[in-house]
This record gives sequence, structure tokens and C-alpha cells, in this order.
Amino acid sequence: MVRVGWVILVAFMVFILSCQKKSHQTSSEVKDLTPKSQYAMLIVESESCIYCKQLDKDLKRDARLQTALEGMDVLKLLAESNARVKYILDGKEGETTEEELARALNVRAYPHIIFYDSKGNIVLRIPGYAPPKTLACAIEYVKREQYKKEEINQYLKRENCV
Repeated sequence: MVRVGWVILVAFMVFILSCQKKSHQTSSEVKDLTPKSQYAMLIVESESCIYCKQLDKDLKRDARLQTALEGMDVLKLLAESNARVKYILDGKEGETTEEELARALNVRAYPHIIFYDSKGNIVLRIPGYAPPKTLACAIEYVKREQYKKEEINQYLKRENCV
């Protein structure tokens, strides 16, 4: 009887520990969101977001996206995370938590994709999921610096991306 009690107690402890939020970083690690390339694509996601999971699958499986992303940093930010991040974004430089940065960037929809240059200047935001064809065109829009010449919607229509 005592043995059964111990098994139940151990099983309960394992269950409780598995339900707790896990951080992918130790407290001493700081994720660096500073672009190493000319441009970066920051994906702000939420743990419960099904479209975030779909975007992740798209990025791994879609050849168009993989080709378009060559030479561009792909970074991720988890909106509910307490992990520390170092950033240069939207004219500001600093270190904070992923959650605080998502809030400071005024992210309200997931996934939320932010394209920015190596100096941290935001050049394009896509709030919500974009299908692979549209997202690949948006990536090219940024890489070709078309954002300096025309609005994204005009570009997408002209390039037959929507």
C-alpha cells in the first residue's frame, strides 16, 4: 500500500512539473535580436497561436520562403516569455524580457512579423498570418528595398502575390 502511494506521489509530481512553463534559456542567457544581416524578420508569436505553428511549418517546408529568406536573419520572440532579450528596434536599444518587448512594439495579433534593417529601423509589419506566396513576396519587397518606392499592397498586386 505504501509503495502504491509513492508511485502516485511521484506520478503527481511529474505531472505538476510538466505543466509548468519552461524557459528555453537560463537566467544568464540573453537572446540577441540584433540583425547580423542587412535585414531581419522578427516573428512575434504566442504559445497558443495555431497560425504561429502553421507559419513555423511553412518556413521549414516551403521552398519559396526558404529561397526568399536567404541572406536575411529570422528571429523569434515569444510574447509570454520572461527570457531576456537584447535589441535594437524602432529607434531604441536595450535589454528587456520578450514579453515586455512585444508589449512595447504594440503587438496585438499573432503571429506578428516585423521586418527591420541592421540599424533597427522597422520597414514593414505584417500583423497576422500570411500565406507562403504572399510572405515570400513581402520578404522580397524588403530585400529589394521596394518599401522606399511603393506601398506594400501596390507591390503585392503588381507582383501577383495576393
